[in-house]
Formats: sequence, structure tokens, C-alpha cells
Amino acid sequence: MTTALLPTDAPVPANDRTVVGENLSLPLFRTLSGVLAGHPYLKVVVDRREDTWHLLDTAAHPFHVNYIATRVLGMDVADLDADLDAFNASVYMDPERRFLLGVLSLHSDEDTEGRERLFLVLETTEADTMHGALLEHFYAFVRERVDGRLPLLLKPANHGQEEELAAISEQRVPRILSHELFGTRTRTPLNTGEATGRLRYFRTTAEYQAAAGGLGWSDIVAMPCLPDDVQRVTGFINTAPITPLSHTNVLATGWGIPNAIVRDLEDLIDRDGLDGAWVRYRVHEDEITLERLAEAPELRAPVWHQQRIRLETPLLGDAPVLSLHRLRSADRDRYGTKAANLGELHHVLDSRTADLTAFYGRPRPPRDDLYGHLATRLGLRSPSAAELRAAATSFVAGMVEAPEGVALPFSLQHRFLTSSPALQQGIGKLKMALELDATDVLDSLCLQLQHLIRHAPMPESVAREITRSFPTPLAEGSRLVVRSSSNAEDLPGFSAAGVYDSVTTVRGTGELLDAVRQVWASLLSPRSVRLRHQVGISLDDAYMGVIIQVYVPAALGGVLVTCNPTRREDFRNVYLNCSPGSPEQVVEGAVLPQQYLYNTVEGGGRTLDLGSWSEGLPADTRARLADLSLTSRLLQSHFSAPEVDAPLDIEWLLTDQGDFHLVQIRPYAL
Repeated sequence: MTTALLPTDAPVPANDRTVVGENLSLPLFRTLSGVLAGHPYLKVVVDRREDTWHLLDTAAHPFHVNYIATRVLGMDVADLDADLDAFNASVYMDPERRFLLGVLSLHSDEDTEGRERLFLVLETTEADTMHGALLEHFYAFVRERVDGRLPLLLKPANHGQEEELAAISEQRVPRILSHELFGTRTRTPLNTGEATGRLRYFRTTAEYQAAAGGLGWSDIVAMPCLPDDVQRVTGFINTAPITPLSHTNVLATGWGIPNAIVRDLEDLIDRDGLDGAWVRYRVHEDEITLERLAEAPELRAPVWHQQRIRLETPLLGDAPVLSLHRLRSADRDRYGTKAANLGELHHVLDSRTADLTAFYGRPRPPRDDLYGHLATRLGLRSPSAAELRAAATSFVAGMVEAPEGVALPFSLQHRFLTSSPALQQGIGKLKMALELDATDVLDSLCLQLQHLIRHAPMPESVAREITRSFPTPLAEGSRLVVRSSSNAEDLPGFSAAGVYDSVTTVRGTGELLDAVRQVWASLLSPRSVRLRHQVGISLDDAYMGVIIQVYVPAALGGVLVTCNPTRREDFRNVYLNCSPGSPEQVVEGAVLPQQYLYNTVEGGGRTLDLGSWSEGLPADTRARLADLSLTSRLLQSHFSAPEVDAPLDIEWLLTDQGDFHLVQIRPYAL
């Protein structure tokens, strides 16, 4: 090990193979590297003052900054931790910095004749703000010292670096973008976890539907794209691309089951005979495995199979139809969770009294808090606590709007259901079937009830309360959106993503009443009744509120979660999906959306996947999405309190006028 540049009093980890100043050959790379996301990688530090570089032994040095501070500069770890943010700024953000930090990763593709070709990729960390000249110098320095037989490409780590590189010739700095490198990878984790079960592989939706009745809780369902109405099993596998924010992955996350994209599954099935076999399925951040078991294991029923969720008692006394801005979160027992959360959003934006900084006040060792980072994001220098809170609420209020609309209470649905003897008789039969666990008649009873609800006459008093809630838009024939808002969704341990109906193309009184009945009926679909029954939610306790809104055209729409779904320890990033048009296209899987990751601590963003599009969004639009991501992080402080680290799931749209509307806010289960 070369140590000429290291302080003599720096502790040297046992078996540390770090080298300084040597050229990099492929054997040396393999000696020093670790593995991340299935690819060998090696940390490098370029010292511009000494005109040399350090190749870090990955096993001995998990962090660049710790190595520089202790092994090059002779600092104590305690001194580093005491001023970590300032030190990070000096190595990641100072335009005149001494050290350039990066990672070399080894990849492979095929040449024109089908032979494997190895190549290296150089990148910095996501928060690095290297300008164009530094990026070019970094690439040239490394290129000169790497085996010339290995192609070397620079991968910009964030949108800022992409824009800096745009002015530099690709002949001088060959490059590859993140979505180009990882967009077609064979295996991608969606929800981490482990499961043991019987693998059931279906090539088409028709194959799945033909076998769905025979699936059980111990099965692992694999197919190109799982349907939104997939039943509860022990694991999902997709063989075609899908986003972590699809309905099925939100279900997987809420249910705590592993889910991944495994494009080579058919090859594995043919090779190892996995279809119908018992397997151990593991989805980790850097590895996805399927291990065939020699025999059927002894399985315990999963936790959710014995899980019992109790709802707060729904309040069914007469309640008025109210504008969303008059609701608060406590109204969920009368109007449902979605409506109550939108009402709470109105309150946050209008009152500006909520503390939206609590997430940044949580200790992130060795940091006491992240208030300084938030101040930087908001353009402040050394603000008081009160000034920071005021700036946060003003930023959020200026960035997003809450949707206008009205909420129908549970009492209207209750009055409708009790107005019909046929409905009451059908509900009684369904309750009896559930008590007797008569699963063979459950589906038919649910379907009969849904038919009755959609076609039963609505009491005049109920119809009048609904139609007079939006008299002008109805008279003008404006397009309305009718959304579900149940008390049996968005609960700890129970996700109902995609389970209940919403209707987005409503015009006129007749269509409005039909849409309300359709939303009410979705509470009694075979799937929703089965899912609730599995976790002990009583039919007597589940009710459906309804949200009615004027349709708002969207230039861009999507969904975001205030976390990184595949790296649960990551407190920095917000994961955002979007596509032109309404957010329904994203959540329903009608298109494969563009996928972005935005850092809400140090700033910056990255493009992960272009989805169904050939190019990404303009730089100014991406910058606005960064502001939206910061806004969502600030709202997390209020909507997740007191557990401010609990992430949110937010549907949003960007209007043609350039305004952000938040359509839905709910917890995102991890």
C-alpha cells in the first residue's frame, strides 16, 4: 500500500488495500471494488494540489469524506462530525475545491458482433455541483490513468451537471446519462423484502384471470404487468418495466411484500423449472434472487392473515355537504380520509400557522438538525426559528393550490342504503356470508349489491343535496370529477390504492348522480370486501364519502412520494413520476411515466427514466418540479406529525397556466 501522502499518525484499517498514485488496471479495480446494484464499483479521490489520486479500498472506506479528513488531512473523526456540513460543502460545492470525489463502476454491453464489451463509468455524488471545467478536468485526469483498453464514460450526477456538460464536446468528454445506463437493466427492485412461496407465472392477463380463483396467500404472482385488481398474495414479480409508484407497487408496499422487475424471469423459469415450484424470493437494494426449494416448506400464515384493523366509529348523523376548505383532518369520520386531508391542506395554505420545518429539525447524526440546509433551500442566511417557519409556510402557499370542491358525508350514503329494502336485504345476506366464511357465494352477492346500488332510485332529498352542491357548473355542463373518500383506506397496515372508483368524465345532473352511485358501489366490490374482510374490517364500519370537483385540465400530472422507495434509509430524496396530461395516467399505469429523484437537503435532481418518451422535460420545468418536491417535504412535517419521517403519497397536476394543484395527500407505507 502506498502511503507517502498520508499523515503518519492516521490510523490504518487492518487489511486496507487503498493505493495512491498508481494507474488503474482491471485486476487492481477488481481487488479494490465492492458491488452496488449488481455492478462492481470503486471510490476515487483526485487531489488537485498534489496532482495525484487515491483509489479507495471499498471494504475499508465507505465514505469519501471520512477518508480525506482522517487519512489525508489528519483530522479526528469527532472534529469532522462537529462540522460535517461545512466540510461537505468544501469538497462537493466549492468551485475552487482541492479534492474531486467520484465513483468508477464497471459495466458491460455487447459490441456489433455480439461479444461482451466492458466499460467504466465515472460519476460524482448526487449533491456535487462541479462546473463544466471541473468535470472536464476530472474526466481527463482519470482517463489518463485508466487502462486505455477500457472505454470510460462520464455520467453526470444531477441536472446541473447535465446542463454544464451541454457546452462541452462529447469527443472531449464522452458521457452517458443515468436513464441510458440503468433504464434497461435486467433486474430492478421496487419494494424490498423476502418471501417464501409458490411461484405462479402468467404470460398474459387472460392466463392470470383463468387461474386467479385458485391463487392463495402463499403464492408469488409473476407476469409482465400485474393487474390493479390483483389479489393479496405473498410476492409480486413484473417482467416488463413498471414504476415504483404504480398501484400494484403501492399495494405491495402497503402489504409489506417483495416486488421487483425481473426481465429475465422466463429464462430462469425455463432453466430452473420455477413455474409452480416453491421458491425463496429476496428483493434487496443491490440484489434480487429466486432460489428453488427442494420441497414445500412449512409455512406460517403471514402476519396480515391474522391482522385485525379497527376503524374509528363512522359518524352517520346528518351532516351537510361542505366545501373542501371547511374540512379539517378530524372530519375523516364523517367525510372520509381523502376529503379530510384536502380540507386540512386548505387550512395549511390559508392560515400559514402550521410548523412545516419539523422534518428538518429531526437529528440526522452526526448532525443535530437540517435547519441550515432548509434555510439554504429557501434562500435565507442564519434565520431565526420563527423566520424559518414563516419562510417555509410562505414558500408552500406560493407554490401549490388545494383543489376546490365539495365533500358528501357518509350520512348521504347511509340514507340511500337504508331507503331500499332490497339493498338492506342484500347487505344482510353479504354479512351472513362473511360471518360463515362462505367464499363461494361472496363474489356473486357483491356483484348483485353493486348492480342494485347503481340502479336503485335515489331518495329525492339525497339527490337534491347532491345536485345543489354544484348548481352553476351543472347548469353550464362543465366537466366534473367524482372521487372516492372512504374511511377504509390509507390506514396503517391496509392500503386501498386503486381499490375504490373515481369517475373523471361527468357532465350534467344525471351523470353526476350515476357517478356518485358508482363510487358508493365500489365500497362493495368483491375485491374491496375480500381485502377488508382479510384484515378484520367489519362491513358495518366501512363507509364511503364522495368528493366532487370541477375538472382542471393539466399540462403535466403525476404522483410523488416523499422518500426513495428502494432506499428506505435515504432521508434526502423525493421520488417523482409524471407524464403529460392528468395524474390518472401515471397511477393507473396507462403510460410508463418519466421518473425523477430530487434531493430536498442539499438540492439538485436526477432523471431516472424517460418512460414512454424520447426526451426529458425542459430545464425550467425540472426546476419547478424540484420546488414541488421541496414543498411536499415541508408538508410532510404537518401531515405526518408526530412521526415526521413517515412519507407522504401525493397526486398533483400542473395547469396550462403554470399552477400546481395537489389532488390527493395520503400516507405512503414503507
